Amino acid sequence: MKSWKLYYPFVKPYMKWIILTLIIGMIKFSIPLLLPMIMKYVVDSLLINPELTNQQKIHDLMMVLAGTLVLFVIVRGPVEYLRQYFAQFITSRILFDMRNRLYAHLQRLSLRYYQNTKVGEGISRFINDVEQSKNLVEVGMMNIWLDMFTLLFVLIIMFFMNPMLTLVSIAVLPLYALAVNLLYKRLKKLTKDRSQALAGIQAYLHERIQGISVIRSFTLERYDRNKFEGINGNFLNKAMAQTKWNALTFSVINTLTDIAPILVIGYGGYRVIQGDLTLGTFVAFFGYLERMYAPLRRLINSSTVLTQASASLERVQELLDEPYDIVDAPNARKLDKAGQIQFDRVWFRYNDENGWVLKDINLTIEQGQTVAFVGMSGGGKSSLIGLIPRFYDVQQGTVRINGQDVKELTLESLRGSVGMVLQDNFLFSGSVRENIMFGNPEAPEEEIIAAAKAANAHDFIIQLPQGYDTEVGERGVKLSGGQKQRLAIARVFLKDPDILVLDEATSALDLESEHLIQQALQSLSSNRTTLIVAHRLSTITHADQIVVLENGQITEQGTHQQLMDREGSYARLYNVQHLEA
Repeated sequence: MKSWKLYYPFVKPYMKWIILTLIIGMIKFSIPLLLPMIMKYVVDSLLINPELTNQQKIHDLMMVLAGTLVLFVIVRGPVEYLRQYFAQFITSRILFDMRNRLYAHLQRLSLRYYQNTKVGEGISRFINDVEQSKNLVEVGMMNIWLDMFTLLFVLIIMFFMNPMLTLVSIAVLPLYALAVNLLYKRLKKLTKDRSQALAGIQAYLHERIQGISVIRSFTLERYDRNKFEGINGNFLNKAMAQTKWNALTFSVINTLTDIAPILVIGYGGYRVIQGDLTLGTFVAFFGYLERMYAPLRRLINSSTVLTQASASLERVQELLDEPYDIVDAPNARKLDKAGQIQFDRVWFRYNDENGWVLKDINLTIEQGQTVAFVGMSGGGKSSLIGLIPRFYDVQQGTVRINGQDVKELTLESLRGSVGMVLQDNFLFSGSVRENIMFGNPEAPEEEIIAAAKAANAHDFIIQLPQGYDTEVGERGVKLSGGQKQRLAIARVFLKDPDILVLDEATSALDLESEHLIQQALQSLSSNRTTLIVAHRLSTITHADQIVVLENGQITEQGTHQQLMDREGSYARLYNVQHLEA
């Protein structure tokens, strides 16, 4: 029942189609149920009827065959096609809607969720579990009802043919109910455990493929294979546990199924010998017996399928139930123009278990200023700038843009006003043009080229095999570090944000690449509020303000010259780097 409640919002738009498919299915399943009655007529009224001549018997038999062929060949074929088509159409549309809903949900989850969850785990739920859940409609809302209709229809016919023989036929049904109740509860848990173990394999594989260069550089192939063998072995154990229980379930059910025909042969044969039952009725009854237990077997098999589908749907629902940490306030306003940034007594930590990452930060950045943040790693620099586009929310204090609390602004307008160039910018598989267009998907060709030129990227792009249409590979593996960084800068040029954030944008590059990128960054930061996180202090001496962060607190603040005259932490760090240079 819980599974249906979870699934109903996806099913509701297609209820009319489902009902139509069920009606077509009833017609399709009803046609074969005529065969035993035809057999009864042929045996009792034709084959052993002493009142008819052989010529009459052959004539009547040919008429019966002609009518039966018309019914089974001309009528049943289109009905079968329509049922199969509509059933697949409905399930495919529901999966389409479900994956769209999941993808939209994944886009709204906070960065905190992705930091605490393996990527492969989410992919497994998105692909494998969603695919498994389709059986709730295909089997649960179609096949089960059609099998129940068939079973009821057959039982009614059998009852009118011979009530006592019908009771003998269904004598084992209470044992069926008992077996299902005992066996399928555990099967659901074993199925969920198997899905979880499969997700573990997918998560491990995704992570290791991403880091294959590290594994090879440390010659960890054998160690990694052994570790994977352990994870794969865990999946094998879970899969075998489910397989054993599944096999036990089927063996019990099939044994019970085989008892009924034996009882019918014994009792029905005795009644024919006594002359209380015609041979045609006995043959027809035995034909209906198979048509009764065939849907019953399918119903039992459906229980297995629905158990697996239900376990998969619960995993999908667990993902959908993940809360949004960052959402628009009910009365959120659109940010028209960004510029001034204020941190007013800001305290921040990533979760309640860990300590404060930022402590009592008070800082004002005026529109058009360039402000640099420096300090040792782990001091809170990247955490501070992550509060501006609301990648995270503060626990205490307020972050304001142009005097407005960022929590009172719409996320779309807020993040649309902030452009970020990071140390390791992510490029998507696709062409150079497509990656630049992430800055503005509607931009015309001339603006894309202008952005590339401004980022000092146009010259290397036109030398690529297909120019702007060159595929960059997954994560941009076909490009050098400097080329990837310049594409990231071109992307931000195309976005044209009011606030620019540069987080270690050149620290991992060679001198030639750094020179080209520094030129592009200076052009990009012109007339914008610019925040720079840097370890190489020689690159930020021009900043209007330099803020030193240590252990989550501002310890020094001023221009380069002011901080050098103070001879504090900044001056010591700058002198050390200057001597090294």
